[in-house]
Amino acid sequence: MTPPELARRLQTQFGALLTAPVVFRGEVTLRLTAAERVAEVCAFAKQTLGFDFLLDISSIDNYGEEPRWTVVYELYGLGHRGHLRLTTDVSEAASELPTVTAVWATANWHEREVYDLMGIRFRGHPDPRRILMWEGYPYFPLRKDFPLAGKTTELPEVAFTAPAPLEGGPFVTTPGAAHTTEREPRARTTAR
Repeated sequence: MTPPELARRLQTQFGALLTAPVVFRGEVTLRLTAAERVAEVCAFAKQTLGFDFLLDISSIDNYGEEPRWTVVYELYGLGHRGHLRLTTDVSEAASELPTVTAVWATANWHEREVYDLMGIRFRGHPDPRRILMWEGYPYFPLRKDFPLAGKTTELPEVAFTAPAPLEGGPFVTTPGAAHTTEREPRARTTAR
């Protein structure tokens, strides 16, 4: 079966919970409208449709809109070599999803990263510790409302006690530049 056929089979199983498959540049995406059912949908995708490999879980911050976040699951079937993207929305009020670690053990690290950097919790996760930032760090650095200059900390000897200046930093973009090569993050040299 092709990925679009597998996506239609998944949609047939869950009906109105999934939107119609969207195919763009050969990639198939389904949107799950009931985020609370994500583990059930993923289990069916693995056990029945052969999506036995979880490539990634990522998140998108739709700051200023509701629902605030979109969580993206990238599924792959080693047997049929099919790729499927499953997305679901998470509101800022809830900011929580069921874990899929019982479906794919590798979800453990992916979910920890999404929590650590975006603040979305995964209910039932076996090890919900932060994975990159230190325990007790009160912010989520990949949120769009996190300032680019960073935030000050009251913790002594932890990273910086004042925001690090980004102006003229090694990988700072130049907004509004005419050519894309001038907008790309790159090391800048200044003439003296």
